[in-house]
Amino acid sequence: MKQFTFKEKLRILLSFPVIIAALGYFVDIYDLLLFGIVRIPSLISMGLDADKVGTMIINYQMIGLVLGGIIWGVYGDKKGRLSVLFGSIIVYSLANIACGFLPQMNFADKGTIYAVLRFIAGIGLAGELGAGITLVSETLPKELRAIGTSIVAGFGVLGAVVAQFTVELVESWTTAYIIGGLLGIALLVLRISVAESGIFKAVKENKAIKRGNFFSFFSNKVLFMKYMRCVFMGIPIWYCMGILVFMANQFAPEMGIASINPGKAIMWAYIATSISDFSSGWFSHVLKSRKKAILYMLLLTLVGVVMMLFSGKKTENMYYFYCFWIGFGSGFWAMLVTVAAEQFGTNLRSTATTSVPNMIRGSVPLMLIGFDYLKQTRSVIISAKIVGAIAFTLGIYATLTISETHNREMDFVE
Repeated sequence: MKQFTFKEKLRILLSFPVIIAALGYFVDIYDLLLFGIVRIPSLISMGLDADKVGTMIINYQMIGLVLGGIIWGVYGDKKGRLSVLFGSIIVYSLANIACGFLPQMNFADKGTIYAVLRFIAGIGLAGELGAGITLVSETLPKELRAIGTSIVAGFGVLGAVVAQFTVELVESWTTAYIIGGLLGIALLVLRISVAESGIFKAVKENKAIKRGNFFSFFSNKVLFMKYMRCVFMGIPIWYCMGILVFMANQFAPEMGIASINPGKAIMWAYIATSISDFSSGWFSHVLKSRKKAILYMLLLTLVGVVMMLFSGKKTENMYYFYCFWIGFGSGFWAMLVTVAAEQFGTNLRSTATTSVPNMIRGSVPLMLIGFDYLKQTRSVIISAKIVGAIAFTLGIYATLTISETHNREMDFVE
């Protein structure tokens, strides 16, 4: 195992690809979670149902993420990682700017326009993390790979915190959308100097190697099981965020709380996630295991969820505390995406790394459908418990059975 001096580590971990990927994920998270933060005020201001229409729009955005994950993943393996970083940011930046002008759009139902714009934004947002993590994973030495990707995610998730503060500062959800779009355009200029992955260039020159075949994950049993384990590992994260955090206001009446602000719930969850994402790479490095790091964090998250849902009545600040807890436990997102990058060869790496996190995000509509169905005959808390039990069962099973990738070389093909 190669040893690096402190200066060498600093130079590698603060290299241009890492910085640009971190800034990209920051803008991505800002734009991705902004709807969750402004969902209630934006829909009420247009005379729409914050829960019913809000759920529909979240579903549209998540479906866009699934579709975009496939499109950008395949494109990244066929054309290059940088092409995704450029293309995806243009799409979601323009979609977010358009959301800022939504009140002036009178050519159709506002709820429908909103949903379509968030769907388009979802397609664009799908490419950012996977392409960034793939590029960083192929650029950094294996000894520092996990720490590098943790820096990307740790800084990136602060975008949610900045989004909440921006909404509070400008006191306008439309302006917050426009700011997010302009941040993306500014980042586009910085990306001009980023170099393509050398590992990808070598594979691209070999015409005999088939690249970016998404359907190979479903036609080969070994690849299918690896792919689905990567997806299952992340479902508990988005159960926590999609139901317990995004829909926080729905839990207030049953917990004896006057009201819960979903924007603040998101902010506290992502402050904790940022801290945890920064430390998860180091944690994995110390344990010399991706699997152990993820498993321990999954179990920590599970304890927080149990405390939140089983401890009876609580105050608004207690709910935010539990959001912080489960946010901290869920801070293995970068580790999970790194594992996806390490599981697959260079010819399928972008396809896997970009589509896996968006397949996970795409599980949110399914969980919300199940959650809403269960609420017809059960309480909100009981419904959340049932969905959570399924999510954590899948996540823990996948983590225990997936192959270890710590120190795995990246220069191989499927």
